[in-house]
Amino acid sequence: MALTAAPTSSLSHTTDVARAWSLLDALTDPEIPVVTLRELGILRDVRASATGLEVVITPTYSGCPAMGQIEDDVKALLQAHGLQGRVVTQLAPAWTTDWMSEAAKDKLRAYGIAPPHACASEKSGSANVVQFAARSAKPEVVHCPQCGSANTTETSHFGSTACKALYRCLACMEPFDYFKPY
Repeated sequence: MALTAAPTSSLSHTTDVARAWSLLDALTDPEIPVVTLRELGILRDVRASATGLEVVITPTYSGCPAMGQIEDDVKALLQAHGLQGRVVTQLAPAWTTDWMSEAAKDKLRAYGIAPPHACASEKSGSANVVQFAARSAKPEVVHCPQCGSANTTETSHFGSTACKALYRCLACMEPFDYFKPY
């Protein structure tokens, strides 16, 4: 007589999803290790499927080199805790810096990265070129994360990563990254 596995209950799925959220809450971004994927808004969803869990992530921008590492980190974390699943990359709606939590912005500032201003896009992540062109005509005031001065200048539109710009504070003379709003 062959034994068959008992059907997985919805309670088990609910428990696995809750457990995965709890574990993933501590998983940090590989490029900014003081901020979690959830705080950045990259971690979009965890859901049960017939083959295990599906963890949904959205890249901060198209071609983000950290996405492969993020996927590997998510898979390794699930496996280390006995959870089966896969990572799904969801491109729409497009990620926006408006998805960052206030805690993420505070942590960025404490880490020495100026957090982004509010994005001109709607909360759904549906920005358009006209909005970005209109915003870029007026220079933004970016406060130094070291001393708080507004007397700063952009030295390069690209900083340590493509999603950041390099600034220098003219008050304390410290260079710093500014996480550009999307």
